[in-house]
This record gives sequence, structure tokens and C-alpha cells, in this order.
Amino acid sequence: MKRLLVILSIVLIMTACKENDPDIHKTWAERLGFPRGSRVLILHADDVGMNHEANTAAQSLLENERIQSAAAMVPCPAFEEFTNWILNNPEVDLGLHLTLTSEWSTYRWSTVADSVPGLLDEDGFMWHEVADVVQHASADEVEKEIRAQIENAVSYGIQPGHLDTHMGTLYGRAEFAERFLKVAEEYDIPALVIEFTSEILDRLRSDGINIPDDVVDITAEYSLPKVDDFYAVPYGATYKEKKQNFIDLVQSLKPGITEIIFHPNHDSSLLRQITVHWQQRIWETDMFHDTEIIQFLANEDILFTDWKDIMARFRSINRTDQ
Repeated sequence: MKRLLVILSIVLIMTACKENDPDIHKTWAERLGFPRGSRVLILHADDVGMNHEANTAAQSLLENERIQSAAAMVPCPAFEEFTNWILNNPEVDLGLHLTLTSEWSTYRWSTVADSVPGLLDEDGFMWHEVADVVQHASADEVEKEIRAQIENAVSYGIQPGHLDTHMGTLYGRAEFAERFLKVAEEYDIPALVIEFTSEILDRLRSDGINIPDDVVDITAEYSLPKVDDFYAVPYGATYKEKKQNFIDLVQSLKPGITEIIFHPNHDSSLLRQITVHWQQRIWETDMFHDTEIIQFLANEDILFTDWKDIMARFRSINRTDQ
């Protein structure tokens, strides 16, 4: 009985400490010094380095400051091409889209690391599906590969501004997420981690994105900054519909830092060969050059940020607290 009372007392003390934590009910925007109630947005291009046209599409958006951030896929054929551009544009927030799958039917890539057989299919390429990686790969192999991708980028002179995960693979299993966040903390490079409130978890799960409870527990212990919410640019059957769906999404955003990802690409025969969704990727390039969208974003009560700014704010606050 005495032991039980001690345990209950510890639990109550820990709960009280959490409730008294001044940051516990704040958004990450507030914690990082943005005004209370601010809607802070990162427009983020994924899949840079996948092919030449993905590179040129992202470059045009970054050069014209239509978006704030991008992430490149180290194992892909056009990654080295993009490094030549980014080295001449070091102010750009470029992250790494850590890649453990090769999803297309005819356009494939392999691992950066050697001796990671669990990450390779019978043809010597990365698996098509996340479920295959979860089934066949070990956590050690996953960690070895993501470290190899980071070190490969660094060898070109790139200092990644953040890390995220292609197709969400690194959140497919708790052991993968644990290694992912450990590596991010070790390199002091922020990972794309969402503050998983019950509301966000309910929304993601209703959309068919199941975040296991043990993964949520692991992210709760993560020590670098997070975002408050996360979306992909919505599908549209027409360009007009796609724009309106994006406008509706932005207008629905709540206070906090939200990242919205999309996959820009210029039209080419290769892109049309790679994916049946080639039109969506072209529209996602055109949309952010569209004067209607540019004006809409300028008129909305939104602040923009990127991962470099997020980490600068985080480090400044930590120095002040010490």
C-alpha cells in the first residue's frame, strides 16, 4: 500500500508539473516567438532531385520567393545536378527528403549505403511500398542508410536545414522513428515532427493515415522544434478546382506553424512516363506562380517562415534560458 501511494504521488506531481509548464498549451509558433494567435506557414517542395524537371520547377519557385523551403532526395538520379544550384544559393532552406522507397514502376533508384539488403527488392532497387520496408528492413539498416544520405549531401558541401521522410516511411514503425529522431538530434538538424494533439491524430486517422501510439510517444520525447500541423496541397480535377481547394485549405488553418507540402515539376515526356499524376505536379508548379494565388497569400493574415528561421529562433530561446 505504501509503495502504491508513492507511485500515485509521483504521477500526480508529474501531471502538475506538466500543467504548470508555461509552454504546454502554447503553439510552436508562440514558443518560438511569433505573436500569439499567428498563423505561420511553410510552403514546402518535396521530391527535389527526383528528375531534372523537378529541379527546375523548385528552383524557379525558390528563386522568386514563391515558397519557403524544399527537400531533396539523395538517392535519386538528379540529386547531384541540384547540388550545383544549391551551392550557389546557400540562403535557400534545403532539407533532405530521406528516402527508403522507390515507388514508380519504371523509374527506380537504389540505396546510398552498402550492405543494407533489407532495404532492397529482388531487382536491387528500394522497395516500392512502405509496408515492404517495414516488413523487410531492420532499424540498423534504416539508420545506416539515412546517415549515408546525410553524409553524402554533406560531402557535396550542403548543410541540410531540416530532415523529413519520403512517403512517411520513417514513421512506419516505432523503431524507425526512434532512429530517425535520434539521428536528427545528433546532427542538430530539425526533423519534420508534428505536435500530435488528439485533434490532429483524429484527423490524420480519419484520412487513412494511421500514426501508431508508440510513434506518438517517441515524438513526445523529441527535443528539437516541431510544427503544429501538416498538410499536402489538395487534389483538384481541374486547375481551377485545385487552386480553390488550396485557398480553402489556407483559410481553414488554425494558429500555429503549419507546413504544406507539394511536388512541383515541369512538363516532360519523362514526368508523364513516371507518374499518372503528372498533371497535378505541373499544376502545383503553375499555382505558386499564379498572380491570383500570390495576391491571395499576400492578403491573408499569415506569416511565413522556413526551417532555418525556426532553428535560429529555437537556439536563441535556448541560449536565453540557460
